[in-house]
Amino acid sequence: MKVIEHRRHAQRAKPGKHLAQEGVDMARRLGDEIGSFDLVVTSDKPRAIETAIAMGFAPTETVDDLSDFTAELTRETEWDAGFAEMARVVGNRPNSPASGVAQKQASILEEIAEWLPENGRALVISHGGIVEVGTVGALPGHDFSEWDYALGFCEGVRLSYQDGAFVGAELLTVAGAG
Repeated sequence: MKVIEHRRHAQRAKPGKHLAQEGVDMARRLGDEIGSFDLVVTSDKPRAIETAIAMGFAPTETVDDLSDFTAELTRETEWDAGFAEMARVVGNRPNSPASGVAQKQASILEEIAEWLPENGRALVISHGGIVEVGTVGALPGHDFSEWDYALGFCEGVRLSYQDGAFVGAELLTVAGAG
């Protein structure tokens, strides 16, 4: 089985593009705990790249579409609506922009899974809203009603991939993620 840990970036120093010291410290602590990866993929935004580096991982690839939360999607839901709301919006509107973004993000995750060796692990660092909508797209039949949760900094989901399909997901929380 292949595994993808898809996490939100660490806290940045708004309105800047770079991580705050708090974010660097959180990412560093988390990186010490989560093991190793065969592949590290981030969005092209500095906060995602810096999160991977602060965790102790050099990005293997950057993918600009991992930061693509379209204006059309924000008309349907907020980026921080959480998994349950994303699933509701995507499920109720199969031809909507939300559904299109979910399918696009799921395709990116599937491509990453296909790059992995058997029993391989990938770390993906992107953004709030992207992790949730990508997870919903990757597991369209999953019941997300209990996942009424928007991810905090460095939180994410562990996706399991087997025989060409995503087969499960587990929430990854971080104490003090805010």
